[in-house]
Amino acid sequence: MPAVPRFPAPRSSRPGRHSPTGVLQVDWPFFGELCRALALKVYRDYEPDLVLGIAKAGVIPGAVISSILQCDFASMAITRADSGSRPVVIAGPPALVTGRQVLIVDETCDSGDTMKLALHAVRELKPAFVKTAVSFRTGPFAPDYCALETESFIILPWDREVIVDGEIVMRPDYAEKLRELGQ
Repeated sequence: MPAVPRFPAPRSSRPGRHSPTGVLQVDWPFFGELCRALALKVYRDYEPDLVLGIAKAGVIPGAVISSILQCDFASMAITRADSGSRPVVIAGPPALVTGRQVLIVDETCDSGDTMKLALHAVRELKPAFVKTAVSFRTGPFAPDYCALETESFIILPWDREVIVDGEIVMRPDYAEKLRELGQ
């Protein structure tokens, strides 16, 4: 029997997180509009030489934003061993952040634990300047830029479906959360 896949806790189920007020199911066209809006906000205020996406989900908006801003792109990886643990850097930022104007991008930001860890890792490499951006601000931490603030439970288009027992299905934890919220 194949192992049951483990998924990180849905973004609204982390400790200390308030209950979501609804569900925001993001499709690809809406995601594209959010990236364009976020890129414009950044462009009007800051000129990054490098966009650094936080893997996994922050790489997607980060790559799109770096293309729109016509600057370099790189990534770093931060993960949580389980839903209650603190984030851990598993692949740090590249040395090329040194002396550059850096924009760190992630998909969501609740408590800011992941973003704070990314900022610390980047600042150790002495960038000229560093700012932060997220697609969705869902909690108290305030990044420099965000496309949308929401209290909703967010389902992203690249995160919605997974393979379970050889079939593509909605992520089981998302399906459960939708049932719980009556969606």
